[in-house]
Amino acid sequence: MPDIPFVPIIIIVLVALIILVLATNLKIVQQSKAYVIERMGAFHAVWGVGVHFKVPFIERVAKAVSLKEQVVDFAPQPVITKDNVTMQIDTVLYFQITDPKLYTYGVEHPMSAIENLTATTLRNIIGDLELDQSLTSRDIINSKMRSILDEATDPWGIKVNRVELKNIIPPREIQDAMEKQMKAERERREAILQAEGQKQSQILVAEGEKQSVILRADAAKQAAIMKAEGEAEAILKVQQATAEALKLLNEAAPTDAVLKIKALEAFQAAANGQATKLIIPSEIQGLAGLCASAKAAFETGNDGKKL
Repeated sequence: MPDIPFVPIIIIVLVALIILVLATNLKIVQQSKAYVIERMGAFHAVWGVGVHFKVPFIERVAKAVSLKEQVVDFAPQPVITKDNVTMQIDTVLYFQITDPKLYTYGVEHPMSAIENLTATTLRNIIGDLELDQSLTSRDIINSKMRSILDEATDPWGIKVNRVELKNIIPPREIQDAMEKQMKAERERREAILQAEGQKQSQILVAEGEKQSVILRADAAKQAAIMKAEGEAEAILKVQQATAEALKLLNEAAPTDAVLKIKALEAFQAAANGQATKLIIPSEIQGLAGLCASAKAAFETGNDGKKL
């Protein structure tokens, strides 16, 4: 078996070591990440997104920092209101790291520091409020806490975007009183809704009766109008018939005897009525003359001949 030269083996080993060193010191920083780099134990740079090479044995990655918005939920904290009521309040904090260098070197254990700062700020704010104000002023408390915490954490490279009071838990006796009050309020609202429903029902009934009366009155009115129109139409027809009869009578050129007979018929119709007084025309006061005229009229036609 031939001997392998010693020098080529050393070269192969050196090349493999160089490749291994390069591979282990080549760093790729992902999106929304930042690497804090130290050189010889001192801060050197902050690497952003991209490919970077770390000098072996001289530089090191001190901290990999996430630049995304983060959420932390703190455990309930006991707080005392201005009127000496002890409550349990837990908070939710939304924050974002804006300066990786300050976040790395600004404070030891930043999350613990933020939790303690949040608890202290919450106690200070609630201590100036009474129980009722604490329960109804969540937005104000959230705004004050966000402003105070954002200013306090600025030297740590942290920006507080939002603070929310998750739960406000008063003592058991106050909870019982609040439940009774809420129950009474629900019953009051139900009573109001029931009364309002009855009121609307009565209004609808009254409206229905009103419309019914209006419709009946309108029907009676229309009936009276139709009746009056019918009577007027009948009177008009009678007048038209009378006018037509007079027209025909005039066209027939009646004799004086015929006219007297018609007058007698009219006088007979008047006498059969309900009148208490009758005015007798002078033309028919002579009863004998009237009868003679009637007899002559029936015996002689319009042409003068006897019937």
